[in-house]
Amino acid sequence: MSVWIYLCGMYERKLPLELDCGLHLFMEVLNGKWKLSLIWSIHSGIRRPGALHRKLSRASRRLLDSQLSQLVEQGILSKTSFVQKPLKVEYQLTDLGQSLIPVIELTAQWGEAHRDVLEPLLINERSTPS
Repeated sequence: MSVWIYLCGMYERKLPLELDCGLHLFMEVLNGKWKLSLIWSIHSGIRRPGALHRKLSRASRRLLDSQLSQLVEQGILSKTSFVQKPLKVEYQLTDLGQSLIPVIELTAQWGEAHRDVLEPLLINERSTPS
């Protein structure tokens, strides 16, 4: 990747985009460690970038801003900028984004239902040297 592409914030894909089935579309939209958490936080009423960063403090501000921008570009979120000083920005779920909420809830229920099996495996996986 050239320095120019990196500095301009453009990412050059190494693999072609695969959109031949619904699962690939879903994974492409939600590809990003914090996207589900951002969607859920906004659904729960946290709409300002600073509040989202405080809620997801393990993620860098830059990464959250990047993933918020991607979600806006993908039609999952809408962004409203208020002309005032200081500048105020809020995010909201679009109808498309709102349609993800039942999927996220079902996924969370699956995780809780299988916590007793998965949690020890994942903890063990992290503590085992490769």
